[in-house]
Amino acid sequence: MPTEFMFYFTNLMLGIGLAMDAFSVSLANGLNESYMRLRKMVMIAGIFGVFQGLMPMLGWVCLHYLVQVFGVLEELIPWIALGLLSYIGAKMILDSIKCENKGICNITLTLSALLLQGIATSIDALSVGFAIVEYSLTEALLAAALIAAVTFVICFAGIVIGKKVGTKLAGKAGIFGGVILILIGIEIFVTSFF
Repeated sequence: MPTEFMFYFTNLMLGIGLAMDAFSVSLANGLNESYMRLRKMVMIAGIFGVFQGLMPMLGWVCLHYLVQVFGVLEELIPWIALGLLSYIGAKMILDSIKCENKGICNITLTLSALLLQGIATSIDALSVGFAIVEYSLTEALLAAALIAAVTFVICFAGIVIGKKVGTKLAGKAGIFGGVILILIGIEIFVTSFF
């Protein structure tokens, strides 16, 4: 097990950087469902944490064993993230508009929507496999665990912040959250070309 300060510092910073997209989506989820219970908040943050930790490990495995497959996947990452987040965001906007027209707004996030969000926000973390390719399996697993833990904490904070703001925005929160998801998808897509 590594004991160097820089190993932990680097991977904590990597976790913070990777968690920013998931933080934004967590914020949107909190906006969308301002009366969310603690159990669901933990589940959402946990899903994001698991995916953010899993993707670098998947990248590490691909670089060690399936290099050709990873090369093809890397080119598709921005397209997949854009498609998934745009779909989820558009659905959130449409659901919010429908509920505003009916006068009753009780939109809840489904498990399938959360899993899609987890994949969409973490798929770019596959490329972290390049950053940790020099690690042994134990070091790679520890790095993934640190990234997952950091993501969990950041996403939980995002949900809490979103809930507080969401109660003030009421019916407009779902539209705002959907727009945020679409913008995150566009940002991932655009920044992949630079």
